[in-house]
Amino acid sequence: MINILQIIKTLEETYPNPICALTYKKDYELLFAARLSAQCTDARVNLVTPVLFKRYQTLEEIASADISELEDIIHSCGFYKTKARDIVMASAMLVGEFDGKVPDTMEKLLRIPGVGRKTANLMLGDLFGKPSIVVDTHCIRITNRIGLVKTKDPVKIETELRAIIPPDKSTAFCHRLVLHGRVVCTARNPKCNKCTIFAYCERNMV
Repeated sequence: MINILQIIKTLEETYPNPICALTYKKDYELLFAARLSAQCTDARVNLVTPVLFKRYQTLEEIASADISELEDIIHSCGFYKTKARDIVMASAMLVGEFDGKVPDTMEKLLRIPGVGRKTANLMLGDLFGKPSIVVDTHCIRITNRIGLVKTKDPVKIETELRAIIPPDKSTAFCHRLVLHGRVVCTARNPKCNKCTIFAYCERNMV
């Protein structure tokens, strides 16, 4: 049986300062950075968002932005038409329904255009300090590889991880998976010889 507490402890020692890779100053900046990160690298998003938030400095300005100009700014993030539309609509909703603040419940977050459970969990964990499970590509890959889950379905993974990970460890655990997935447990050619949790991995038990 996989020792999840030992895996958590080892990852804590390996990555002592886990933080979200997306840079932001305001709550809605994290929300929109997360939207831009879909099918795009965090590094690319972090190059685009300073330009975006310098051009539009308030939610009201984003809500009334010229859509073609906004598309030009975020073009390099991919899927720019859909992302631009979602950002403008989300800004209008935040202003009109949530008093200009990112809401702090899953139910309300999921009402916002472009926000799914992954982004909603990121907001809950990083903005509000609530227990969260952010199921991104790294989380899906690593939790399957080491045998914590046996599914690629994000909702099922979230449910199964919530059942075994202590709530106060969950947000940081997911950030550590991102760090581990970028450096060691990569999509191709994972560096198992450098993996600090390999002893607890199913690959080591075959």
